[in-house]
Amino acid sequence: MNSKIYPLQFEPILKERIWGGEKLKTVLNKPITSKITGESWELSTVDGDVSVIANGELKGKSLTEIIDESPNEILGSDVYKRFGKQFPLLFKYLDAREDLSIQVHPNDELAKKRHNSFGKTEMWYVMQAEKDARIIVGFKEKSNPAEYLENVKNNTLLQILDDVKVKSGDVFFLEAGTVHAIGAGLLVAEIQQTSDVTYRLYDFDRVDANGNARELHVDLALEAINFNKVDTYKRYTEEINQSNSVVDCPYFTTNFIPLDGKITVSKTEETFTVYMCVEGTFEIEYNEYKFHYKKGDTVLLPAAMNSFIVNGKASILEIYIS
Repeated sequence: MNSKIYPLQFEPILKERIWGGEKLKTVLNKPITSKITGESWELSTVDGDVSVIANGELKGKSLTEIIDESPNEILGSDVYKRFGKQFPLLFKYLDAREDLSIQVHPNDELAKKRHNSFGKTEMWYVMQAEKDARIIVGFKEKSNPAEYLENVKNNTLLQILDDVKVKSGDVFFLEAGTVHAIGAGLLVAEIQQTSDVTYRLYDFDRVDANGNARELHVDLALEAINFNKVDTYKRYTEEINQSNSVVDCPYFTTNFIPLDGKITVSKTEETFTVYMCVEGTFEIEYNEYKFHYKKGDTVLLPAAMNSFIVNGKASILEIYIS
């Protein structure tokens, strides 16, 4: 066995946000020092924010370095064939002390044309929700550019957008083009395409410590928005010690594993797998070693890891490319 193939963890990339709080530290034990930390990027190859390995023989190397050295072993044969040496996904935890801005992301075609980037289809798993917490997703009824622009002009955009109360364990799948916002009081695990392109439509008239409002992209967003009414809520089963399907889309597949005991995993070497621990603790037994994980941990299992044991009591998001 290649000694450089083992479960990989990465140093979190912490982001201050005007809407952020302290739950990434108090709930997920991230090493934040600010009271407005909104995001922990767990696994990223976004320019300027490339993840660095935190454990084992490869500690200190970046994700892009190891992919460049061993693309098939890390990414998997199918992923490498499809994306080359690009890592196609971005994994985050978000703490919304306040509402995020109302925003939308472009699809692949528009993002490529304007930004030479992937588009941004994403999903949210709600890890914690305060009472009456809600999200904004899409329009209440089918809309159009004229209605959208009129409501932006009149500062009434919220009146035509749909909001949904949420609870822990809820999952929402947002295709590129869906107008959305994570609401105050939510701690969320986010899985998305590798993209940092966001068009901001409304920011609740907020200003930063210097009295400056954040830039809006009302006109840029026009071509990106899906004006149809959308259904973003995902229902899924929770069969113990099984991979329960949650999201299966062209960009990623996500399963939910309610782990209680020991399971043996055997898989092909066509794709990498990522585990996000959203509750509890577990360990991975591989090549006679044990690797331990807790709530808030994210681990990349290289494609060449085709057989291992998972043991513990935890709720795990399992993500790969299919």
